Amino acid sequence: MQDKTKLFDIDTNYDQDSDGVFRKHTQHISQEFLDGLKEQRNASLDQREGEFMRVASIPVVVVEKWMREGFDLFSGQHSAHEIVRKLKEENLEAFLTTDKRV
Repeated sequence: MQDKTKLFDIDTNYDQDSDGVFRKHTQHISQEFLDGLKEQRNASLDQREGEFMRVASIPVVVVEKWMREGFDLFSGQHSAHEIVRKLKEENLEAFLTTDKRV
């Protein structure tokens, strides 16, 4: 029996410095979650895909950061290839679930 993944909400903290008040979003990403993604990625080349293929599992905090930067993951304007490229550009390959080309 597989344990259920624990999901963590985004924490929002407010602080101030000489420039003023700022807001910081953080999200706990467990090592167990990252290890599971790595296992999926390593096994991906041996699996046949059907109509759909899981490419990545991107935490909410990353999705929200991208949205603030103008990259709306849910708009349908970005291909899987563009999403994978963005993850790699930001050194977030740990969230990829496949080593296949997309």
